[in-house]
Amino acid sequence: METAYNSDLQKQIASLEKILNKSDVVREVLRRAPQLGLPNWYLGAGCIAQTVWNLQHGFDPAHGINDCDLVYFDSSFLTYEAEDAHIQEGKAVFKDIPIRVEIVNEARVHLWYEKHFGYKIAPYESAEGAINTWPTTATSIGVRYEQGAFHVYAPYGLNDLFSMTVRANKTQITKEIYLKKVERWVKIWPKLTVMPWNA
Repeated sequence: METAYNSDLQKQIASLEKILNKSDVVREVLRRAPQLGLPNWYLGAGCIAQTVWNLQHGFDPAHGINDCDLVYFDSSFLTYEAEDAHIQEGKAVFKDIPIRVEIVNEARVHLWYEKHFGYKIAPYESAEGAINTWPTTATSIGVRYEQGAFHVYAPYGLNDLFSMTVRANKTQITKEIYLKKVERWVKIWPKLTVMPWNA
């Protein structure tokens, strides 16, 4: 498979769109997501990076992907009930998608993060602000279609993604979270190059 590593950013974005369109799951989630009317939304993280890795390994596009992270940002409705309304609507919209679609309001994450991960975080100010903190540089990525145009938010660029380099984004995660993730990933995608936590 032709690599987009070190290519011009626009060429990388075009390559990414082409790769994602080879995944029935990702393509359909992106196509249907606008039906939910979510503000400041992205499909991101593992399902995007792992689709790329699957094609680079010669695997089925959905191989090893646990879920699809569909995030949005709405600070005007911070109740779980408001978020759950979108979750329930999403279950209907994505009912035939074979991989679970997880819908999360990033404006609420700080309310439950400590209970889940053991330490507090400051509230995010946007979906992009949340993506900035995701665990690795390759998975700190969000994509969406807007008026037919393919948009990518990748604060650390796309080189690590296309070179299959796993590098910790230490903005928020702990060493333990990073090591747990990479331990699983290298068993599924053996061609990954994993950078040490202290690199």
